[in-house]
Amino acid sequence: MTTTAIISSECLDLIPMTPAFLEAALRSESRCAEAILGLSIPSEWFQEQTLMQLRLEELHANLALQPWLLRAIGLRSRRLMLGYIGFHIQPGPAYLHDLAPGGFEYGYTIFASFRRQGYAREACVSLMKWAVQEHGVTRFVVSIRPDNIPSRRLADSFGFKRIAY
Repeated sequence: MTTTAIISSECLDLIPMTPAFLEAALRSESRCAEAILGLSIPSEWFQEQTLMQLRLEELHANLALQPWLLRAIGLRSRRLMLGYIGFHIQPGPAYLHDLAPGGFEYGYTIFASFRRQGYAREACVSLMKWAVQEHGVTRFVVSIRPDNIPSRRLADSFGFKRIAY
């Protein structure tokens, strides 16, 4: 079994979502999922069935993807899941070659009641810092819906440039 370290920052822990966690969440077994993750989980997470199923299938096919895929964004002081973040695949996927050679795509969601409090910024910085320090990744692509103005502003503040819609 692959174990993946938690990425910690000042206030947050980015906790890998293991197959066992995803399976429990897909069955809507909230107590079991919370015990595995070590966080209280808002109901919003359990609405992400399609994402959970996709990532679970990817992990079943290749457990070595675990460090790169979904992580819960946990507020350490309250042991509470605020959202999730993760890379879409391992570094340097072919589909990004023309848009951003060597780029590494990630996305995140902060649940509604926790937005606009700096958690997205802290989580993004932590994930990118981990990728740079642990894996030498130097080019990132972030996925943002065109109508998500706060996330577009955050990306702009990091120096990201729009490459596609």
